[in-house]
Amino acid sequence: MDIQSIKNRFGIIGNAPALNYALSVAAQVAGTDLSVLIVGESGVGKEVFSQVIHTLSARKHNPFIAVNCGAIPEGTIDSELFGHEKGAFTGAVDSRKGYFETVSGGTIFLDEIGEMPLGTQARLLRVLETGEFIRVGSSKVQKTDVRVICATNKDLLEFTQSGKFREDLYYRMSTVPIRVPALRERPEDIPLLFRKFATDFAERYRTTPVLPDDDARRALIAYNWPGNVRELKNIAEQISVLSQNKVLTATELRQFLPEGSNNRLPVLAPQSANGHEFNNEREILYKLFFDMKKDVTELKKMFFDVLQNPQAVNPSSLSALKPEGAFNELAPADYAHQPVITSPSTLPVLLDHNDIHEHVEVEESLNIMDKEKELIVKALKKHKGKRKDAALDLGISERTLYRKLKEYDIDE
Repeated sequence: MDIQSIKNRFGIIGNAPALNYALSVAAQVAGTDLSVLIVGESGVGKEVFSQVIHTLSARKHNPFIAVNCGAIPEGTIDSELFGHEKGAFTGAVDSRKGYFETVSGGTIFLDEIGEMPLGTQARLLRVLETGEFIRVGSSKVQKTDVRVICATNKDLLEFTQSGKFREDLYYRMSTVPIRVPALRERPEDIPLLFRKFATDFAERYRTTPVLPDDDARRALIAYNWPGNVRELKNIAEQISVLSQNKVLTATELRQFLPEGSNNRLPVLAPQSANGHEFNNEREILYKLFFDMKKDVTELKKMFFDVLQNPQAVNPSSLSALKPEGAFNELAPADYAHQPVITSPSTLPVLLDHNDIHEHVEVEESLNIMDKEKELIVKALKKHKGKRKDAALDLGISERTLYRKLKEYDIDE
């Protein structure tokens, strides 16, 4: 089956070379039983590729199941995948078949494989190598014939180096890797996808499709789309429902794009023949604030130097306290009448002597990982080491908290 036929069959929109290559690899590997690892950012459509592989394979008439490894609690994922015997754990009132048993002869798609616990990874490795598994609470070895397709939005090779993912499993399941390109890597496809989604929603809601004008089309392409196709579909639906006009302008489009996106940071306009020009007042204010912050920081450092070594100061050195740009209109004579600073007590009252170190020290770290670790430690101290209460306070699952403790090497 050629690439265009696959696109028509599965509703895949786009003509980007990277997308076509990924589809061609999927079509070639479909006829084999090799394990496949689909790599791509969240929202690019990795599950569609797993369906393409299954449908084009000899297993197409057998079961297909998609399992999100990140959505199953760590304590039950083994039972979900491999089944359990009656009494194997609290609440196991009956024996139960796992997915590898019920889908035998078909295909199982393991999404977010990077979230799978290490113990479950060892069980999965055995299935991939020998086709054998053991139910939880049993000693009987069972056989299964399942095609395994995995997907992740993480860098699993980096995870193997940090001990978060088994290296042997990584190489075993990535026999054939398929990389699905992010939406920003296929800009020519963005207007096509928007038009397709807008038309679909117009049919659903029985309205006229909303189509972008030239400026809106350029704005769609310029946006970073961190949520990829999933985000584009969501924005298209919002516009189809809420837009008052059927011709979408760039101004109206920006009202639907989320604030704080990477491409929405203030950017200074390029130089013109007359010097620097700015697109709007907000950009001028941003530049003013940044310049002011820089000047204040330099002044604080200069005063600190004066406090440390007041004898070294002379009237001529006071000119160094003049920030660039702000007082350039003052003549040198204006500084000649300034008093000589001979001791900290004669300093102008701009900074408190006792707080000078606090004001000039390096700015607080804004590293997200440092902040996350600090919050976890505080939550554990607050709840006296009780993980369940700490996780609830932090707004995360207990399993995620346990993983973070190991990741940051936090002693409870």
